[in-house]
Amino acid sequence: MNSIKATQLESEGKILNKKILTKREKEVFELLVNNFTTKEIATKLGISEKTVRNHISNAMQKLGVKGRAGAVVELLKLKEIKLDMWRSINSHVFSYY
Repeated sequence: MNSIKATQLESEGKILNKKILTKREKEVFELLVNNFTTKEIATKLGISEKTVRNHISNAMQKLGVKGRAGAVVELLKLKEIKLDMWRSINSHVFSYY
């Protein structure tokens, strides 16, 4: 990585291998990216739906993005979260039946 790009990423708080999310924010986005609803995330983590939305909002602010999709893309690029393809595919396939 050239020094200009590294400096730009560092100033944005997006250096690779630098953990930018709290553990809970990461947990929320890992579930979100795998097609869990806000309600399902809240139930699974034992928190309120409002708290889930707060974690999502805080993470988007840290990443400097405006929407959930932008946050997911950024977090996948930074390897902060992983996509469970089996869950994603099955939830779409079975939702039609």
